[in-house]
Amino acid sequence: MKNTFFMAIAIATTLLACSNPSNDNTAKTDTVKTAPEAAPPPLRERVLTAEEQKALTPDMVIASLKEGNQRFMTNNITSRDHSAMVRNAAPGQFPKAVILSCLDSRIPVEDVFDKGIGDLFVARVAGNFSNRDILGSMEFGCKVSGAKLILVLGHESCGAVKGAIDNVKLGNITGMLANIQPAVAKSADFSGEKTSKNPAYVEQVAKNNVLHTISEIRTNSPILKEMEDKGEIKIVGAYYNIQTGAVSFL
Repeated sequence: MKNTFFMAIAIATTLLACSNPSNDNTAKTDTVKTAPEAAPPPLRERVLTAEEQKALTPDMVIASLKEGNQRFMTNNITSRDHSAMVRNAAPGQFPKAVILSCLDSRIPVEDVFDKGIGDLFVARVAGNFSNRDILGSMEFGCKVSGAKLILVLGHESCGAVKGAIDNVKLGNITGMLANIQPAVAKSADFSGEKTSKNPAYVEQVAKNNVLHTISEIRTNSPILKEMEDKGEIKIVGAYYNIQTGAVSFL
């Protein structure tokens, strides 16, 4: 009975020692963890002023869009006080660029270029083609409101482009897709399978559609053509990769 009592005390003492950090040799060799280095503070943009807009050049705006797209791709987007920007933009607007984008919901234009309130005029239509209303909007954006760039933004796997390739006939979609048919015709030299199921062919038609839209803007808007000839604006095209979020300028 006495032996059992002393054995119980010995076991309890051993367990207590094992649970005490001061007796744990491994605890003494633990390295001290240092706090991670603080990340640099994010950019914090504000609404552009008339003087700042006036000082911009078309090339500066293109560079700004490229830099913004890099931030978008790396999830390093600018921190913005949207409530303050709404109030600051109320008296007037001085955007940097006019973007003509497709209707596609996978392309949030301001986010793609990491821009905020008052930075961009954005026109959207399936297939990013130009018509009288869009041309008038572009003229307002550049001639009246001072934007320095027109960017026509096409994209990968465009449903409107596929519809034009397939010659879809459905209500008002029929007439809409007619605006993209010139790009299909311009892609006649494509060497592979010319169907909407061939991503390479769809890409070529989509890029030709961007270039055709740029040509139409210059042809149908003498105001914008003159501004471009004088170096006041540039009219350029780009292509958005829906897999990566990357924008490549054409």
